Amino acid sequence: MVTEVKTTIETVRAEIRSALAEYLAGQRTYLTSIASELVPVCDALDEFLLDGGKRLRPLFAYAGLLASGAKPTQEIIRAISSLELLQACALIHDDLMDRSDTRRGKPAIHRHFENLHQSHAMNGLATQFGESAAVLLGDLALVWSDQMLNTSAIPTTSLLAAHRIHDEMRVELMAGQYLDVREAGENTYSAERSLRIARYKSGKYTIERPLHIGAVIGKPDAHAPLLDALSRYGLPLGEAFQLRDDMLGIFGDPTVTGKPAGDDLREGKRTVLIAMTLELLSTEDKAELLSFLGTADISAEKIEELRTLITNSGAVEKVETLIEKLTNESLAAIEDPSIHPSSREFLTYIALSAVKRSA
Repeated sequence: MVTEVKTTIETVRAEIRSALAEYLAGQRTYLTSIASELVPVCDALDEFLLDGGKRLRPLFAYAGLLASGAKPTQEIIRAISSLELLQACALIHDDLMDRSDTRRGKPAIHRHFENLHQSHAMNGLATQFGESAAVLLGDLALVWSDQMLNTSAIPTTSLLAAHRIHDEMRVELMAGQYLDVREAGENTYSAERSLRIARYKSGKYTIERPLHIGAVIGKPDAHAPLLDALSRYGLPLGEAFQLRDDMLGIFGDPTVTGKPAGDDLREGKRTVLIAMTLELLSTEDKAELLSFLGTADISAEKIEELRTLITNSGAVEKVETLIEKLTNESLAAIEDPSIHPSSREFLTYIALSAVKRSA
């Protein structure tokens, strides 16, 4: 059964990529008819959207569709694929706000356009050009996410039902992003605040809301019990997913994650892991960690020392325990009778894939 689910996931991933490629080809034709200078915009977004990516949000929407008892169609695949464009918007803007240099082993969009400015010996500041381009490309991806959903040709009742959740999801995402930006200016660290940010910035829009969108596309009159069950599955799983992301941001293998080793330490990200670490460290060790958090030029040797400090504090074990607890809560919800039995293997497999990963 596991082999069947894995095959289904790979098939759906390929269908999502195909739907995105078709949509982007149409947009390239339109944009380049405006001006040839927009070719680099098309090239950058093609590469960003088509080369790599786990397609988690469309896959969870697909899981919600199965949970409703509905069957996928080409139109539905196109509709749920639009979530990749929303994800592109979030990542492009997130990298800009975090001053990240890379994404999936390649220059982040703002760095890509900064390099383009320099290679063409353009006037003005290369950094400003790169940042401006990233804002605009992120906004464009957000507009495209709406357009791809609206032109998917799913039934009007499904589209209206999806839009209600789609709107809520985008508001929640922006609220979470703002809270994340604000957190960087707080004078204290808080695991509770960081967990709330993880829920809204990542968990809800990665898992819970895509599940809901898939469910109402499949069954526009989906009743509260199904959506509630999907929330009980999706919310704890979304938090566990973000906690795993935070672990990988410090301990991940850069050849797998596509990010430099210990990148979250250089960026000074206020994650649950860091907040728990600071609660557990001695005054001396706490001062040592704080003195390096957010320092862009930390050496590889110092990164390794800080990793050891974090591990020895006991925070890694606490976060792993929390991930396991949240995952178990999520998996228990799959047995709810409102969830179609045929979807349970898929929901179980994709849940474990989200939290037991190396990238």
